[in-house]
Amino acid sequence: MQFKHVTLDFDGSVAILKLDHQEVMNAVSVDMLGGLAEALDAIEEKKDEVRCVVLTGAGRAFCTGANLQGRNNQSKKTKAGLTLETGFHPFLRRIRNLHCPIVTAVNGPAAGAGMSFALLGDMILCARSSYFLQAFRRIGLVPDCGSTWLLPRLIGRARSIELSLMGERLPAEKALEWGLVNRVYDDGVLMEEAMKLARELASGPTVALSLIRKLYWDSPENSFEDQLNLEFQCQLRAGDTQDFREGVGAFLEKRPAQFKGK
Repeated sequence: MQFKHVTLDFDGSVAILKLDHQEVMNAVSVDMLGGLAEALDAIEEKKDEVRCVVLTGAGRAFCTGANLQGRNNQSKKTKAGLTLETGFHPFLRRIRNLHCPIVTAVNGPAAGAGMSFALLGDMILCARSSYFLQAFRRIGLVPDCGSTWLLPRLIGRARSIELSLMGERLPAEKALEWGLVNRVYDDGVLMEEAMKLARELASGPTVALSLIRKLYWDSPENSFEDQLNLEFQCQLRAGDTQDFREGVGAFLEKRPAQFKGK
């Protein structure tokens, strides 16, 4: 399926969402944000079938941030940041609340907003040649798209501030060393490995996996008591699924579980 600067394909129970504006290295425009919204609508329409999403970029980049082309030629200047609330934030919130795990396959540069998009993955896989860049300071702006929330929780305050103040590239291997990403692969096998992982997740207990996502997303904002209560609520929901009954039965019968995502 083709949307504005976005491609969506389905491989069994895996949805492959691809940023696809190669002329600008997949920089994000208002049009692309609209395409992403439509693609997510299509995924949600197949909610019962789609059990994992892979987010990647077309061509040689993952995403190089906001598309600045033509900004200097606008007859009426728009304030920087206005599209955050109208375009970027709705997408980020929908990804956070996705009903299934998301794997990001970072196939090239992930800069600015693109870095945030990459870090939204539950599992973050990188091509060896890829890199991350907090590019905002290079054009006189501050980090956005949730990067000042995500980065300190992933790699700590000191490294986060350094990346943002200095605007230096963070290679994939260093990102792995810092604990920012999960795995690094040779460029030629990145998508193969991403799909292998996505299929494994898609064959799992989808309801429980979605609740695991919620627990870890909510954890940084909760007190210990709040988190205990949330675990309790989520466990009640997970324990009421067919997959839980199948998992216990498979364990007792010493056979592989056949989860249905229900």
